[in-house]
Amino acid sequence: MDAEFRQFVAARSAALLRTAYLLVGDWAHAEDVLQTALTKTYLAWRRLGEIEAVEAYARRVLVTTATSWWRRRWHGERPTAVMPDRVMPDRVDEEIERQALWRHVHALPARQRAVLVLRFYEDLTEVETARVLGVAVGTVKSQCARALATLRTRLAEDGVEPAADHQRHMERKA
Repeated sequence: MDAEFRQFVAARSAALLRTAYLLVGDWAHAEDVLQTALTKTYLAWRRLGEIEAVEAYARRVLVTTATSWWRRRWHGERPTAVMPDRVMPDRVDEEIERQALWRHVHALPARQRAVLVLRFYEDLTEVETARVLGVAVGTVKSQCARALATLRTRLAEDGVEPAADHQRHMERKA
């Protein structure tokens, strides 16, 4: 059992850590969330059965742990002694838009954020996402639609137009 669990952790922890980061927005907290999720997965290991069940269970625990962390989290400032130097790539506007997008994603309610991460980053189907979150497929669809509508509105307020609109705008100029 321990060898199988170690093998699972070695194979999937990097992907699960990326998912945790996208859910909580901070690498240190993502590591904590992942550690907690893996501990809970280990405790349930014997009853999970085949690896597909383990993967889905670990993701679900990861999402619920991240959601619990988000509810308890202090949302204040984080002082630092030194401002970090940031070297920006040539595509500064794209980076600013990406940061705005993730800032708004992290401001979404936990379930909407989890649906977006699982659907569009982890590339899970609506059915798989529903299974991981333990909700109906219709809930995944409605949460996804609400989240995307909120993101579109907030990005428009920031002056960021969707990529498809931007592309059409650029084609009209040419």
